[in-house]
Amino acid sequence: MSLQVEKLEKNMAKLTIEASAEEFESALQKAYLKNRDKINVQGFRKGKAPRAIIEKMYGASIFYEDAANELIPEAYEKAANESGLDIVSRPDIDVVQVEKGKTFIFTAEVALKPEVTLGQYKGIEVEKKEVIVTEDEIMAQIDKEREQNSRMITVDNRPVQDGDITSIDFEGFVDGVPFEGGKGENYALTIGSHSFIDTFEEQLIGKAIGEEVEVNVTFPEQYQAEELAGKPALFKVTVKEIKMKELPELDDDFAQDVSEFDTLDEYKENIKTTIKSNKEKDAKTAKENDVVEKIIANATMDIPEPMVSAQVNQIAEDFAHRLQHQGLALDQYLKFTGSDTRKFLESLKPQAVKRIQSRLVLETIAKAENIEVSEEELEKELSDMAAMYQMEVDKLKEMIGDKEKEQIKADIAVQKAVDFVLEQSVEV
Repeated sequence: MSLQVEKLEKNMAKLTIEASAEEFESALQKAYLKNRDKINVQGFRKGKAPRAIIEKMYGASIFYEDAANELIPEAYEKAANESGLDIVSRPDIDVVQVEKGKTFIFTAEVALKPEVTLGQYKGIEVEKKEVIVTEDEIMAQIDKEREQNSRMITVDNRPVQDGDITSIDFEGFVDGVPFEGGKGENYALTIGSHSFIDTFEEQLIGKAIGEEVEVNVTFPEQYQAEELAGKPALFKVTVKEIKMKELPELDDDFAQDVSEFDTLDEYKENIKTTIKSNKEKDAKTAKENDVVEKIIANATMDIPEPMVSAQVNQIAEDFAHRLQHQGLALDQYLKFTGSDTRKFLESLKPQAVKRIQSRLVLETIAKAENIEVSEEELEKELSDMAAMYQMEVDKLKEMIGDKEKEQIKADIAVQKAVDFVLEQSVEV
């Protein structure tokens, strides 16, 4: 195999790769052996026709495509390693010469990792933010817990109030005629949920159990049933039952029921500590993002388009996997959101570019500051990963090779670079 490398504009390169005639002949023979059982030749049992006979009948090129597919991956991988280039995209392959008895020649156009020229990355100014936890935030968390621990009680001594859960029978009419889907019995409706159209729920407030009510509403102009859109309707409604949520008393007993603490004050203090911790993490992340964004703005780099496309595809694949875990396919999601594959991928480009820019500047800073990753740091990361996947560290190490370990070390170095620029930043 021989290789020629041509550097192109915008961090692209073209590899011209030649495989010998003997290598191409070997690939042709493999293609023949792979396909001979699929080819019928008169006078021969299936799979027994000699290659020369098949090539004579169907043309010498009959096995060219499979031979190329056999030869290209290995030849490209060997050439990519030999080139010493930092390739960051899949190759765009173009076959230049394919003929029996001659060298097989193809080109692979690839994107190269761009060089980054750093601007200022030390002493970056960021806004100082104080982390404050308010009483309202603490109470909001407690109210959620009270809601989760509430119980439903039946009310029979008063009319409907906002927030009640009612059981109703109803039938709807347009121009005095019942319409399809407009009737229900023992329907559970929470007053104030706005799950019914217009002012339907508000008109039930103040009505007693057993009372028949006439509710006048107007369907929205964009209603899903076109025959009802924009039309006034009359609903005859009977309130059959009223229930309300009873929240637990806010006292020490409540704190003991929902937490490990004996008193309400201790429980509230713990909530405050948790909220503060979460806010501090969010503030740190925001500060990191701010610093990195400003470093990117101070740097220069020319990112090749195939590198962006590769990152876009990676983000899309990750998103599709997350959807899959929720029982939803990507094409279904796109249909529900009124989008298509092209628009979806296009919308991911800004995110992809930002990821690439962040990674490139942080890698460059790590190199400039001689940030290294020790074996102890690698071991800790592997231990953390094993704990996350609930497996033994030795088993994890068996599953990952040297290449994966180097990638993990690179990720650690990038995070150390983040910590470095954060320490070097100035709060104003």
